[in-house]
Amino acid sequence: MRVLLVEDEEELRKIIKLNLELEGYEVVTCGNGLDAVEAVASQFFNVLVLDIMLPGINGIQICEQVRLRNNQVGIIFISAKDTSQDRITGLKAGADDYLTKPFELEELLLRVNNLVKRSSEDLETGISEYTFGKNKVNFETYEAFGTSGPFRLTNKEALLLKLFIEKQNEVVSRQQILQYVWGYDVFPSTRTVDNFILNFRKYFEPNPKQPQYFQSIRSVGYKFTP
Repeated sequence: MRVLLVEDEEELRKIIKLNLELEGYEVVTCGNGLDAVEAVASQFFNVLVLDIMLPGINGIQICEQVRLRNNQVGIIFISAKDTSQDRITGLKAGADDYLTKPFELEELLLRVNNLVKRSSEDLETGISEYTFGKNKVNFETYEAFGTSGPFRLTNKEALLLKLFIEKQNEVVSRQQILQYVWGYDVFPSTRTVDNFILNFRKYFEPNPKQPQYFQSIRSVGYKFTP
């Protein structure tokens, strides 16, 4: 599970990073808002731990930018701004939690763990069958029926299709797909994902050259619109 920690106080950043790693998390750190925005755009994270007062772009702005494209990632603010209005502002920006400094590290770890658990559960669709258009998929047997008749999905195809169903009508980046389905946040070539989408279009689209269900979002990824 991956955590992005954005904190401009170096010593605090090191202490939080060490404790998160001792809990088994893979931690990426940033000391300013601009680096954080770049990291979120290029990598997958389960949880973001954001300070609010940062150089460049503040934590509120980062949160708002993230929420424009991603409603699934957990976001926790850690901040010295401790009034009730500060907390309300942070939660309205889209954060899931707000922890004021100084705080107990154990409390932060518990809150991160809760959001990571929720992030994992959100992807468990629990569905055994799914129908869209004239297409039908059985996720227990991997049997499917598409535009050319019956066929079987591979394990990776089934995982990817489940991800699209869970995030239907949302834009999903290639990096997110690689992390969820293949377990990577960085991959030599995103053509792997593109080839799977081409197969889905052959399986399920009435006209693969004018896709109705699996739409390309230029420079970002794909969107499934059943």
